Amino acid sequence: MDGNGRWAKTRGLPRIFGHRAGADAVRRTVEASCELGIPALTLYAFSWENWDRPHDEIHELMGLLEEFLRREEPLLHKYRVQLKAIGRLEGLPENAAKALQQTIARTAHLDHMILTLALSYGGRQEIVDAARRLAELVHAGRLVPEQIDEALFSQQLYTAGLPDPDLIIRTSGEQRLSNFLLWQTSYAEFYVTPKPWPEFTKADLLDAIAEFERRDRRFGKAAAPAGAAG
Repeated sequence: MDGNGRWAKTRGLPRIFGHRAGADAVRRTVEASCELGIPALTLYAFSWENWDRPHDEIHELMGLLEEFLRREEPLLHKYRVQLKAIGRLEGLPENAAKALQQTIARTAHLDHMILTLALSYGGRQEIVDAARRLAELVHAGRLVPEQIDEALFSQQLYTAGLPDPDLIIRTSGEQRLSNFLLWQTSYAEFYVTPKPWPEFTKADLLDAIAEFERRDRRFGKAAAPAGAAG
């Protein structure tokens, strides 16, 4: 969800105004995804690298997270959205972590869509943490290295139980993964829009999905011969 800060800068506003406008775009996107029947949506809300931002900005972002959870929980219940979170969540400030866990608990029974917030998240960190957990199991004698395969490794990731993403949407013209879901995006399709995240609308989501539907997804396999069935 790139471009909040740049969106604010072009309007002569502090960065937090861009983040607030970005929160409005989150609401629009969640609503649109529910209306379109999308079963799982993951939003890269705060990366592991974002901890290197100025302290004041981090404080404002964590406060905005609390405010968003409090304000938008009725929306989650309206659309029957179950909230999840991935990342090194133990690093979140106490108040933000408490608000997050409470909302997760209160929406755990909802079943129309899974909304996952990536917070204090990094793809490399996720892989390292998964490797550590597997190493601990081997050290404890509960696992032998020969048993480790892709499926077992996936079960140790933060995203265990969630589907791998089909489509990655990147706003503000950025064309890189930025340490997001490095394991899970092996065969995801990418869609890049020059629009900054605060300006992202349902129409933009529909454009991204339409482009996705035009893609020929072969997952590393050869294209079917002309005239072949399937």
